[in-house]
Amino acid sequence: MTVIDPDTQAGWVPEAAEDEDADGTQDMPLSMRLSIADTLTLGNATCGFMAVYFTTTGILIPHLTGSDESGMARHSAATAVILMLMAAVFDLFDGLVARKLRSSPMGAELDNLSDLISFGLAPAYFVLVYGMVADDAHQRVSALAAIVVLLAVVLRLARFSCVTLKDGMFQGMPSPFGALTVVSIVLLELPFVPTLLAIVGVAWLMVSRVEYPKPRGVLAVAMLSWIVAAMGLLAAWAFDAPGGQLLLQTGCALQVVLGAVIPLFATARRVNTFRDNRREARAAQLP
Repeated sequence: MTVIDPDTQAGWVPEAAEDEDADGTQDMPLSMRLSIADTLTLGNATCGFMAVYFTTTGILIPHLTGSDESGMARHSAATAVILMLMAAVFDLFDGLVARKLRSSPMGAELDNLSDLISFGLAPAYFVLVYGMVADDAHQRVSALAAIVVLLAVVLRLARFSCVTLKDGMFQGMPSPFGALTVVSIVLLELPFVPTLLAIVGVAWLMVSRVEYPKPRGVLAVAMLSWIVAAMGLLAAWAFDAPGGQLLLQTGCALQVVLGAVIPLFATARRVNTFRDNRREARAAQLP
Protein backbone atom coordinates (compact mmCIF):
# COMPACT_ATOMS: atom_id res chain seq x y z
CA MET A 1 0.00 0.00 0.00
CA THR A 2 1.40 3.46 -0.97
CA VAL A 3 0.66 6.50 1.25
CA ILE A 4 0.93 10.09 -0.07
CA ASP A 5 2.50 12.65 2.27
CA PRO A 6 0.25 15.79 2.05
CA ASP A 7 3.26 18.15 2.57
CA THR A 8 5.76 16.67 0.13
CA GLN A 9 3.34 14.77 -2.12
CA ALA A 10 5.94 12.00 -2.05
CA GLY A 11 4.91 8.41 -1.77
CA TRP A 12 6.20 5.95 0.78
CA VAL A 13 5.49 2.31 1.45
CA PRO A 14 5.01 0.98 5.00
CA GLU A 15 7.65 -1.46 6.17
CA ALA A 16 5.16 -4.32 6.50
CA ALA A 17 4.05 -3.77 2.92
CA GLU A 18 7.66 -3.72 1.75
CA ASP A 19 8.22 -7.09 3.40
CA GLU A 20 5.05 -8.43 1.83
CA ASP A 21 6.11 -7.23 -1.62
CA ALA A 22 9.58 -8.66 -1.19
CA ASP A 23 8.18 -12.09 -0.36
CA GLY A 24 5.46 -11.88 -2.97
CA THR A 25 2.77 -13.06 -0.53
CA GLN A 26 2.39 -13.36 3.18
CA ASP A 27 3.08 -16.74 4.71
CA MET A 28 0.06 -19.03 4.44
CA PRO A 29 -1.52 -19.79 7.83
CA LEU A 30 -0.43 -23.12 9.23
CA SER A 31 -4.02 -24.40 9.33
CA MET A 32 -4.32 -23.92 5.54
CA ARG A 33 -1.27 -25.94 4.54
CA LEU A 34 -1.96 -29.40 3.15
CA SER A 35 0.36 -32.25 4.05
CA ILE A 36 1.01 -35.39 2.02
CA ALA A 37 -1.42 -37.24 4.27
CA ASP A 38 -4.10 -34.62 3.52
CA THR A 39 -3.59 -35.15 -0.22
CA LEU A 40 -4.23 -38.87 0.24
CA THR A 41 -7.35 -38.01 2.25
CA LEU A 42 -8.63 -35.85 -0.61
CA GLY A 43 -8.03 -38.81 -2.93
CA ASN A 44 -10.30 -40.79 -0.62
CA ALA A 45 -13.08 -38.20 -1.02
CA THR A 46 -12.63 -38.12 -4.80
CA CYS A 47 -12.99 -41.89 -5.06
CA GLY A 48 -16.17 -41.79 -3.00
CA PHE A 49 -17.72 -39.12 -5.20
CA MET A 50 -16.79 -40.97 -8.39
CA ALA A 51 -18.35 -44.15 -6.97
CA VAL A 52 -21.64 -42.26 -6.67
CA TYR A 53 -21.16 -40.97 -10.24
CA PHE A 54 -20.68 -44.45 -11.75
CA THR A 55 -23.55 -45.87 -9.72
CA THR A 56 -25.81 -43.16 -11.15
CA THR A 57 -24.67 -43.11 -14.79
CA GLY A 58 -24.07 -46.83 -15.23
CA ILE A 59 -26.79 -48.43 -13.12
CA LEU A 60 -29.59 -46.01 -12.22
CA ILE A 61 -29.94 -44.02 -15.45
CA PRO A 62 -29.93 -47.10 -17.75
CA HIS A 63 -32.60 -48.64 -15.51
CA LEU A 64 -34.77 -45.52 -15.58
CA THR A 65 -34.42 -45.20 -19.36
CA GLY A 66 -35.23 -48.86 -19.96
CA SER A 67 -31.83 -49.77 -21.39
CA ASP A 68 -31.14 -53.49 -21.83
CA GLU A 69 -27.36 -53.10 -21.69
CA SER A 70 -26.68 -55.30 -18.69
CA GLY A 71 -22.96 -55.20 -19.40
CA MET A 72 -22.90 -51.47 -18.71
CA ALA A 73 -24.55 -52.03 -15.33
CA ARG A 74 -22.06 -54.76 -14.44
CA HIS A 75 -19.04 -52.68 -15.46
CA SER A 76 -20.33 -49.61 -13.62
CA ALA A 77 -21.17 -51.56 -10.47
CA ALA A 78 -17.69 -53.07 -10.47
CA THR A 79 -16.12 -49.66 -11.09
CA ALA A 80 -18.10 -48.09 -8.24
CA VAL A 81 -17.03 -50.80 -5.80
CA ILE A 82 -13.41 -50.66 -6.98
CA LEU A 83 -13.46 -46.92 -6.30
CA MET A 84 -14.70 -47.58 -2.76
CA LEU A 85 -11.86 -50.07 -2.35
CA MET A 86 -9.41 -47.45 -3.61
CA ALA A 87 -10.88 -45.01 -1.08
CA ALA A 88 -10.14 -47.59 1.62
CA VAL A 89 -6.53 -47.79 0.37
CA PHE A 90 -6.21 -43.99 0.57
CA ASP A 91 -7.75 -44.08 4.06
CA LEU A 92 -5.27 -46.75 5.14
CA PHE A 93 -2.22 -44.92 3.83
CA ASP A 94 -3.15 -41.40 4.96
CA GLY A 95 -3.03 -42.58 8.57
CA LEU A 96 0.30 -44.34 8.05
CA VAL A 97 1.80 -41.30 6.31
CA ALA A 98 0.47 -38.94 8.98
CA ARG A 99 2.17 -40.99 11.69
CA LYS A 100 5.47 -41.23 9.81
CA LEU A 101 5.65 -37.64 8.52
CA ARG A 102 3.20 -35.03 9.74
CA SER A 103 -0.45 -34.09 9.58
CA SER A 104 -1.89 -30.61 9.18
CA PRO A 105 -4.16 -29.16 11.90
CA MET A 106 -7.20 -29.87 9.71
CA GLY A 107 -6.15 -33.44 8.91
CA ALA A 108 -8.62 -35.07 11.30
CA GLU A 109 -11.53 -33.02 9.98
CA LEU A 110 -10.59 -33.79 6.37
CA ASP A 111 -10.42 -37.49 7.21
CA ASN A 112 -13.90 -37.52 8.78
CA LEU A 113 -15.46 -35.60 5.89
CA SER A 114 -13.82 -37.83 3.29
CA ASP A 115 -14.88 -40.98 5.15
CA LEU A 116 -18.44 -39.68 5.25
CA ILE A 117 -18.45 -39.40 1.44
CA SER A 118 -16.68 -42.67 0.60
CA PHE A 119 -17.96 -44.95 3.36
CA GLY A 120 -21.25 -43.27 4.25
CA LEU A 121 -22.81 -41.65 1.20
CA ALA A 122 -21.40 -43.99 -1.48
CA PRO A 123 -22.50 -47.34 0.07
CA ALA A 124 -25.83 -45.87 1.24
CA TYR A 125 -26.49 -44.65 -2.31
CA PHE A 126 -25.49 -48.09 -3.62
CA VAL A 127 -28.13 -49.65 -1.37
CA LEU A 128 -30.69 -47.09 -2.51
CA VAL A 129 -30.06 -47.82 -6.20
CA TYR A 130 -30.16 -51.55 -5.48
CA GLY A 131 -33.67 -51.07 -4.11
CA MET A 132 -34.68 -49.36 -7.35
CA VAL A 133 -33.21 -51.83 -9.85
CA ALA A 134 -33.52 -55.24 -8.16
CA ASP A 135 -36.57 -57.25 -9.16
CA ASP A 136 -37.59 -58.41 -5.67
CA ALA A 137 -36.59 -55.24 -3.77
CA HIS A 138 -38.91 -52.64 -2.25
CA GLN A 139 -37.78 -49.13 -3.06
CA ARG A 140 -39.05 -47.35 0.05
CA VAL A 141 -37.75 -50.00 2.43
CA SER A 142 -34.39 -49.91 0.65
CA ALA A 143 -34.35 -46.13 1.01
CA LEU A 144 -34.91 -46.56 4.75
CA ALA A 145 -32.05 -49.07 4.94
CA ALA A 146 -29.81 -46.64 3.04
CA ILE A 147 -30.64 -43.90 5.56
CA VAL A 148 -29.80 -46.28 8.41
CA VAL A 149 -26.37 -46.98 6.84
CA LEU A 150 -25.68 -43.28 6.31
CA LEU A 151 -26.70 -42.29 9.85
CA ALA A 152 -24.68 -45.14 11.33
CA VAL A 153 -21.54 -43.83 9.62
CA VAL A 154 -22.33 -40.25 10.70
CA LEU A 155 -22.75 -41.34 14.34
CA ARG A 156 -19.67 -43.52 14.23
CA LEU A 157 -17.46 -40.76 12.84
CA ALA A 158 -18.82 -38.26 15.37
CA ARG A 159 -18.19 -40.67 18.25
CA PHE A 160 -14.69 -41.38 16.96
CA SER A 161 -13.91 -37.66 17.21
CA CYS A 162 -15.21 -37.38 20.78
CA VAL A 163 -14.34 -40.66 22.50
CA THR A 164 -10.81 -41.62 23.52
CA LEU A 165 -10.15 -45.36 23.32
CA LYS A 166 -7.20 -47.50 24.21
CA ASP A 167 -4.47 -47.57 21.63
CA GLY A 168 -4.74 -50.11 18.84
CA MET A 169 -8.52 -50.58 18.97
CA PHE A 170 -11.65 -49.15 17.35
CA GLN A 171 -15.03 -49.11 19.07
CA GLY A 172 -17.56 -50.38 16.56
CA MET A 173 -16.93 -51.69 13.06
CA PRO A 174 -14.68 -49.22 11.17
CA SER A 175 -16.58 -47.36 8.47
CA PRO A 176 -14.40 -48.60 5.53
CA PHE A 177 -14.89 -52.19 6.66
CA GLY A 178 -18.61 -51.58 7.16
CA ALA A 179 -19.01 -49.97 3.73
CA LEU A 180 -17.30 -52.88 1.97
CA THR A 181 -19.42 -55.36 3.93
CA VAL A 182 -22.64 -53.57 2.96
CA VAL A 183 -21.64 -53.56 -0.71
CA SER A 184 -20.66 -57.25 -0.51
CA ILE A 185 -24.09 -58.10 0.88
CA VAL A 186 -25.75 -56.35 -2.08
CA LEU A 187 -23.48 -58.06 -4.63
CA LEU A 188 -24.34 -61.49 -3.21
CA GLU A 189 -27.83 -61.03 -4.71
CA LEU A 190 -29.58 -62.76 -1.83
CA PRO A 191 -33.37 -62.50 -1.36
CA PHE A 192 -34.50 -59.04 -0.32
CA VAL A 193 -35.37 -59.70 3.34
CA PRO A 194 -32.04 -61.40 4.27
CA THR A 195 -30.19 -58.66 2.39
CA LEU A 196 -32.06 -55.96 4.29
CA LEU A 197 -31.51 -57.61 7.68
CA ALA A 198 -27.80 -58.09 6.99
CA ILE A 199 -27.39 -54.43 5.96
CA VAL A 200 -29.13 -53.22 9.12
CA GLY A 201 -26.97 -55.61 11.15
CA VAL A 202 -23.79 -54.07 9.71
CA ALA A 203 -25.10 -50.59 10.48
CA TRP A 204 -25.69 -51.69 14.09
CA LEU A 205 -22.15 -53.07 14.34
CA MET A 206 -20.74 -49.71 13.23
CA VAL A 207 -22.37 -47.92 16.17
CA SER A 208 -21.88 -50.78 18.64
CA ARG A 209 -19.23 -51.05 21.37
CA VAL A 210 -17.61 -54.09 19.79
CA GLU A 211 -13.85 -53.61 19.60
CA TYR A 212 -12.02 -53.98 16.31
CA PRO A 213 -8.22 -53.94 15.95
CA LYS A 214 -6.66 -51.08 14.01
CA PRO A 215 -4.94 -52.09 10.74
CA ARG A 216 -1.28 -51.77 11.65
CA GLY A 217 1.76 -53.84 10.82
CA VAL A 218 0.85 -57.34 9.62
CA LEU A 219 -2.86 -56.55 9.82
CA ALA A 220 -2.43 -53.54 7.51
CA VAL A 221 -0.55 -55.70 4.98
CA ALA A 222 -3.29 -58.34 5.17
CA MET A 223 -5.97 -55.71 4.64
CA LEU A 224 -4.16 -54.23 1.64
CA SER A 225 -3.70 -57.72 0.14
CA TRP A 226 -7.40 -58.44 0.62
CA ILE A 227 -8.36 -55.17 -1.11
CA VAL A 228 -6.13 -55.95 -4.10
CA ALA A 229 -7.63 -59.45 -4.32
CA ALA A 230 -11.15 -57.98 -4.16
CA MET A 231 -10.32 -55.63 -7.03
CA GLY A 232 -9.20 -58.61 -9.09
CA LEU A 233 -12.43 -60.48 -8.33
CA LEU A 234 -14.50 -57.46 -9.33
CA ALA A 235 -12.57 -57.03 -12.57
CA ALA A 236 -13.05 -60.71 -13.44
CA TRP A 237 -16.77 -60.39 -12.75
CA ALA A 238 -17.13 -57.15 -14.70
CA PHE A 239 -15.49 -58.57 -17.83
CA ASP A 240 -17.43 -61.84 -17.57
CA ALA A 241 -14.32 -63.95 -17.12
CA PRO A 242 -14.82 -67.72 -16.73
CA GLY A 243 -15.82 -68.37 -13.15
CA GLY A 244 -15.93 -64.62 -12.43
CA GLN A 245 -19.41 -64.78 -10.90
CA LEU A 246 -18.44 -67.62 -8.59
CA LEU A 247 -15.22 -65.88 -7.58
CA LEU A 248 -17.10 -62.66 -6.81
CA GLN A 249 -19.70 -64.44 -4.70
CA THR A 250 -16.96 -66.29 -2.83
CA GLY A 251 -15.10 -63.04 -2.11
CA CYS A 252 -18.26 -61.26 -0.97
CA ALA A 253 -19.24 -64.20 1.23
CA LEU A 254 -15.79 -64.16 2.87
CA GLN A 255 -16.15 -60.43 3.55
CA VAL A 256 -19.55 -60.94 5.18
CA VAL A 257 -18.32 -63.93 7.23
CA LEU A 258 -15.29 -61.92 8.37
CA GLY A 259 -17.58 -59.07 9.43
CA ALA A 260 -19.62 -61.52 11.51
CA VAL A 261 -16.72 -63.49 13.00
CA ILE A 262 -14.70 -60.55 14.35
CA PRO A 263 -17.49 -59.44 16.76
CA LEU A 264 -17.78 -63.04 18.01
CA PHE A 265 -14.06 -63.19 18.77
CA ALA A 266 -14.22 -59.75 20.41
CA THR A 267 -17.18 -60.81 22.55
CA ALA A 268 -15.49 -64.05 23.56
CA ARG A 269 -12.33 -62.16 24.51
CA ARG A 270 -14.33 -59.71 26.61
CA VAL A 271 -16.13 -62.57 28.39
CA ASN A 272 -12.82 -64.31 29.11
CA THR A 273 -11.34 -61.08 30.44
CA PHE A 274 -14.35 -60.59 32.71
CA ARG A 275 -14.02 -64.14 34.05
CA ASP A 276 -10.30 -63.70 34.68
CA ASN A 277 -10.94 -60.48 36.59
CA ARG A 278 -13.56 -62.19 38.75
CA ARG A 279 -11.19 -65.05 39.51
CA GLU A 280 -8.44 -62.62 40.49
CA ALA A 281 -10.86 -60.69 42.69
CA ARG A 282 -11.99 -63.89 44.45
CA ALA A 283 -8.40 -65.03 44.90
CA ALA A 284 -7.51 -61.68 46.46
CA GLN A 285 -10.38 -62.01 48.97
CA LEU A 286 -9.24 -65.41 50.21
CA PRO A 287 -7.27 -65.39 53.52
